[in-house]
Amino acid sequence: MDLSKMAVSINKAINTQEVAVKEKHARTCILGTHHEKGAHTFWAAVNRLPLSSNAVLCWKFCHVFHKLLRDGHPNVIKDSMRNKADLADMSRMWGHLSEGYGRLCSIYLKLLITKMEFHIKNPRFPGNLQMSNRQLDEAGENDVNNFFQLTVEMFDYLECELNLFLGVFNSLDMSRSVSVTAAGQCRLAPLIQVILDCSHLYDYTVKLLFKLHSCLPADTLQGHRDRFQEQFKKLKSLFYRSSNLQYFKRLIQIPQLPENPPNFLRASALSEHISPVVVIPAESSSPESEHVVETEDLVDTDVPSLPAPSEVKFDDLFGTSAAIDPFNFNSQNGMRKDKDRLIEQLTREIQALKEELESFRLESGRLCQALRGRVNELEAELAEQSHLRLQAAGESEFLKAELDDLRRAREDTEKEQRSLTEIERKAQANEQRYTKLKEKYTELVQSHAELLRKNAEVTRQMTVARAAQDEVEEVRREMQEKVKSAQEAADRQEREQVKQLQELQRELVSNQTELDSLKTTMASSQQSSEVLGTQLVALESEKAELVQTLSKVEAELAVQGEELQRVQSSLATERESGVKTAEALQNQLNEKESREQALESQLVAARWSSLQGAVEEAERIIQDSLAQIDDPAHISCTSSADYLASRCQASLVSVERLQSVREAFLADNTAVLELVRVVTQCGHLVGDTIVQGSATSHMIPVEQADALSESVKTCGSDALALLGQMKQRDGLAAADGSKLRASLEAILTTAEKLRPRGLELQQGELGDLVEQEMAATSAAVESAAARIEEMLNKSRAVDTGIKMEVNERILASCTELMQAIKELILSSKDLQKDIVESGRGAASMKEFYAKNSRWTEGLISASKAVGWGATVMVDAADMVVQGKGKFEELMVCSHEIAASTAQLVAASKVKADKDSANLHRLQQASRGVTQATAAVVASTKSGKSQIEDTETMDFSSMTLTQIKRQEMDAQVLVLELETRLQKERERLGELRKKHYELAGVAEGWGEEEEGDD
Repeated sequence: MDLSKMAVSINKAINTQEVAVKEKHARTCILGTHHEKGAHTFWAAVNRLPLSSNAVLCWKFCHVFHKLLRDGHPNVIKDSMRNKADLADMSRMWGHLSEGYGRLCSIYLKLLITKMEFHIKNPRFPGNLQMSNRQLDEAGENDVNNFFQLTVEMFDYLECELNLFLGVFNSLDMSRSVSVTAAGQCRLAPLIQVILDCSHLYDYTVKLLFKLHSCLPADTLQGHRDRFQEQFKKLKSLFYRSSNLQYFKRLIQIPQLPENPPNFLRASALSEHISPVVVIPAESSSPESEHVVETEDLVDTDVPSLPAPSEVKFDDLFGTSAAIDPFNFNSQNGMRKDKDRLIEQLTREIQALKEELESFRLESGRLCQALRGRVNELEAELAEQSHLRLQAAGESEFLKAELDDLRRAREDTEKEQRSLTEIERKAQANEQRYTKLKEKYTELVQSHAELLRKNAEVTRQMTVARAAQDEVEEVRREMQEKVKSAQEAADRQEREQVKQLQELQRELVSNQTELDSLKTTMASSQQSSEVLGTQLVALESEKAELVQTLSKVEAELAVQGEELQRVQSSLATERESGVKTAEALQNQLNEKESREQALESQLVAARWSSLQGAVEEAERIIQDSLAQIDDPAHISCTSSADYLASRCQASLVSVERLQSVREAFLADNTAVLELVRVVTQCGHLVGDTIVQGSATSHMIPVEQADALSESVKTCGSDALALLGQMKQRDGLAAADGSKLRASLEAILTTAEKLRPRGLELQQGELGDLVEQEMAATSAAVESAAARIEEMLNKSRAVDTGIKMEVNERILASCTELMQAIKELILSSKDLQKDIVESGRGAASMKEFYAKNSRWTEGLISASKAVGWGATVMVDAADMVVQGKGKFEELMVCSHEIAASTAQLVAASKVKADKDSANLHRLQQASRGVTQATAAVVASTKSGKSQIEDTETMDFSSMTLTQIKRQEMDAQVLVLELETRLQKERERLGELRKKHYELAGVAEGWGEEEEGDD
């Protein structure tokens, strides 16, 4: 077979459609495992499937995997054990869901893990559990301890099967015809495998319990019988409900269990047991694989006609001479005899041919009827194929529509992918643009700073230029003032000269006579006026120079002003462009900051929503745990105080960590991932503590159970209150886990009080206690043997006749029993030494005993029981010999000693090597104890019958009234004894139940099941 075809069939069988797995795909997977001789291809294909994200996918995987475990190659179980841890994790993950396929997947995965572990521990059992009685006996190796352990494992196996049965039925709405819907058939289909497993497990459990009851006392197996009766009621009810469903009627014939469970206390009831047989109708082959049966294949048309052989024989017998010479009368007498003989022979042949013809007719009728049945089958198959074709066409249309949807979804996905790529490209381009703008902004800032420096320099230069201009203005004003003062002085001198000229003219006119005398004065005045004129010319030239200098300064100032205006205009332009660029960059920076603030707010909201989701998930887990406490199905769950204490300690550590992580989150709200992880872990641990606390309360007295249940409920309410505070922003800082811590510490204190007392022993004390108990048992047996010998000597000296014979026989059998017990204890000691030497390694004997405390406590308990039984039996024998005791007490003591020695043998053998010589000695000593116990019971019964026979009743001297009186007294006594017998039987049953419960609590029997509960 092509492995790729197997992979395709696996993917077709395990899909997300809520329909039953098609048989042809499952059959291809099974044939593939036989072709491959393993399950590597199956697991390679399954590991690529998202089993943890889709419950329907996981459910169909479990169905196909169950078929492979049953009908696949034997190596499938070995190859699948590598994935046991993954399956266990997946079971725990789906177990958090309280309804739907998630809960069913968790139960189914637990069943598959249990099935794999059972077949690994018991490799003689095939995957389909089909075994003969001889193979079942060989699986137990004819050892009662192996049968005992095998029965317990089958109980656990059957319990997982029944849990899946109940889970599927509880998930369906039985008020509607769910078995004809695709969704209902998807859930009901795996139950066919469960029914097949349950029928075999029930049959083997009944046979093993009958075998155990033939080897062990009935009291020892009381717990087995109770557990079997509980599972019998469930299995009978489930078989009855399944047989009424329309879906199973055409696929499987479900057997019906008997009205009452088998009576294991009566050995003959085994012959009344009928093994339940599940019948699966033969599947019709596909039309394309059938061969057309022609009529010639059924009827041989070459068979010759019937008359032909007779004709041939007639010719052979009569020959041709009679036809040639019919009138030969000389030979008629001889021929008459031949003819009579031939007629008789022919008559016989005709009768044989008639019978053959009748057989041919019957055979042809049967073949015709078979052909009609075949025709009817083919017509039914044709109708079924037509229906399948229509269904396939519908499925094809559905698949086409689904393919179109997938194509549209793929196109949408591609569009979204392209849009996402475009958005990423734009984001990258925006990021590059932002980087460039940031660089440009940096350059602009630098250029702006440079321009500011230039502006400051220009301003400084302008200040210097303005200062120089002010100086020039001041000089010009001074020059103007000087020029003005010089002009005023010249004007004033001119006016004075004019006045003088006028005076001179007046004097010239008036004093003509003084002209001559004044000529000299006038000449001197002319000279002085020439000097003044020369000075005036010099002042004019100086004034022209000053005006020229002033014009130069003004030209320079104008040039500098133009340069200043040009620089100021360019500076203003650059400043405006820089301001605009800075404003644009500032706007982009503000937008980026607002976008970052929005993202930051979204991130904070996402952190808080994730925290709220974790808190809500933790609340749901704790609420589910509190709901399981009130669930009636949870009453059968049990746990131990040790496991409860470990869960409480883990919960306390988680609460402390939750407080520290919460404080860290308040200081830095980015550390939300650790807080989410711790909140989820704390919810799981506290919920597990609640469930284990409730399961532990089912194993303790009522008062302590009520107190523990109240503490568990208080713990749940405190945890919900703490999580409720953590859901609110304001209450997160004020959340206090002190109440929850106090509740967990109260549960831990209660669990410590409920722990078995044997766990409180130190290592040295436990090892010493084993030696002390074994020595005390040996001493008790020696003392009992000595006392029996002493009682035998006293009886020989005092008693005579039948009483002495009875006492001697009873005491002799008790002596043989004590010798057998002594041999058993010595063999047990030697075997324990071998076990300790082979198992302790480099550790000491005391450390080995402490490491295997449960086994050590079993040895101590068994040794105590043997010593106590020997002492009690000697006391009972002493009372019987003295005539004060009862024979029944001695028989009961013998049975108790047998049970105690069986417990000691079982405790010694549990860690022994099966090839050990001391183990064989122990088994021989155990058989000797059993025989000696039977001898004590037989001698006691025979002695009792002899003593009672000697006490003959003589009513000859009684009158009618006295006999009537005695008869009434006897009837009253019989009624009283019957009432007392009934009460004592009820009391004995209650005492055995209480002893079984206390022994389980004291020795930690429930710890092995704590993982399942």
